[in-house]
Amino acid sequence: MASGIFALLDDIAALMDDVAVMSKVAAKKTAGILGDDLAVNAEKASGFVSDRELPVLWAITKGSFLNKLIILPFAFLLSAFLPAAVTVILVLGGLYLAYEGAEKIYEWIVPHKHAKVVALAENLTKEQILTREKEKVKSAIITDFILSVEIVIIALGTVVGTPVASQVMVVSFIAILATVGVYGIVALIVRMDEFGYKLIALNKKDNSFSDKVGKILVAALPKIIKSMSVIGTVALILVSGGIFVHNIDFFHHLFPVLPAFIREFIVGLAIGFIVFLIVGLGKKIFKKRGKKTAK
Repeated sequence: MASGIFALLDDIAALMDDVAVMSKVAAKKTAGILGDDLAVNAEKASGFVSDRELPVLWAITKGSFLNKLIILPFAFLLSAFLPAAVTVILVLGGLYLAYEGAEKIYEWIVPHKHAKVVALAENLTKEQILTREKEKVKSAIITDFILSVEIVIIALGTVVGTPVASQVMVVSFIAILATVGVYGIVALIVRMDEFGYKLIALNKKDNSFSDKVGKILVAALPKIIKSMSVIGTVALILVSGGIFVHNIDFFHHLFPVLPAFIREFIVGLAIGFIVFLIVGLGKKIFKKRGKKTAK
């Protein structure tokens, strides 16, 4: 009896060791998307009335958890009954990530008109503020769903072929980490300027130490969000390139003399711009057909 219990504990310990190792690999693979997720959500969670930022962020966080609850069972069923589909979805996700990264780089390089962003002004009625909040929360949750699918599939791609228990624990851990980690950091970021203003108002002295720190925090917020966007874009290209290099034999043997991260970046960037051009061409064709139909 005792030996059976010890054997069971030994098996559990071995399983947890495997899960820890695989979780590290999965976290590394999904780090790029988590960086992009962080940048996107920090941008979407800002621009609200200061006392509404955290309630709005909590609403988005709950939506993110619901997204994971919907996605995870489908992902596990797919892995169990049609594992080949995981690789296909992984590559399709890589195409989307590469396209998204290329589109962002194009927007930085080529001048274009930006859409007007309507902020939640202080003089709006309570009903108007709540309506605007619901719109932004809905938009953020939809974006989170797309990013969550990518995170889950990439994490699942690292554990395909392992026991089901390991898959469930590793992917669930990454999914929870993605939500808690990303939105926890976003909460700190969006309240950074508020904390800065409180430091500035801490005393009546001009140019005191608290004033200097407060001004640094207030000035740093937009720069941090912008820098995260840049880092997230580079990470998107690297992650997508890694997907192509590791899952498509042709790219795996391409540029063998180059370091892995440079090769992955080149492949991701090249495929991203190819997809970007195809999508752009498709949009133009549909626009022309739409105009002809209207006439």
